[in-house]
Amino acid sequence: MMDPDTRDRILAAPEALLDDPVVMQALIDAHERTLGGNIVDLRGLAMERLEQRLDRLEETHRSVIAAAYENLAGSNQVNRAILQLLEPVDFTAFLAALNGPVATTLRIDQLRLVLESRAEGEAGLGQLSSAIQIVPAGFVAEYLTLGRGTPTKPVVLRMVSDAVATIYDSAKGPMGSEALAGLDLGPGRLPALLAMGAVDANQFKPAHGTDLLQFFAGVFERLMRKWLN
Repeated sequence: MMDPDTRDRILAAPEALLDDPVVMQALIDAHERTLGGNIVDLRGLAMERLEQRLDRLEETHRSVIAAAYENLAGSNQVNRAILQLLEPVDFTAFLAALNGPVATTLRIDQLRLVLESRAEGEAGLGQLSSAIQIVPAGFVAEYLTLGRGTPTKPVVLRMVSDAVATIYDSAKGPMGSEALAGLDLGPGRLPALLAMGAVDANQFKPAHGTDLLQFFAGVFERLMRKWLN
């Protein structure tokens, strides 16, 4: 027989048992043992399945919350980087910010502005900053598609490939992954490329979302048009 004091406490607050999943599971297990091995307790099976569904819902809930926090952190990160792009009052300071505070805020190892030129060997803007690389006409499309000529998304995320010439400064170590955004610098100008490289091969993966990077690239493209004009 149950101890009278324990029995009285349970009868006084039965909801305490219902709120304790460990105690409830122990009671269900005890009930199933009294039924014997030849009897199937459908109610017990139903409760077990409901518990499994609840566990899955809780896991999904935690995943959604984590994704929301990650997206908020990413938005704040991109917003800070955009403010740093808007702060310089001259083009030289703008270029200096690319591999300075902007790259630091975005947590990337290299940020490169790749500009096509029809004049072979022309230095031009390349002398203004180490963040700029001058390449021959047609290079941007070839680099984005790895020479396949297929259409690409506004922002391409992938591991760094050796299939085409690298655009990063080798002195800073090999890049493991990259985010690439093609730039339209206005009528009469050749295509350009904004490349963000990371040593971590898992930082930019094709399965990752690109909305924030598209927004950043759009702001960068418009600022470049203003500076070049």
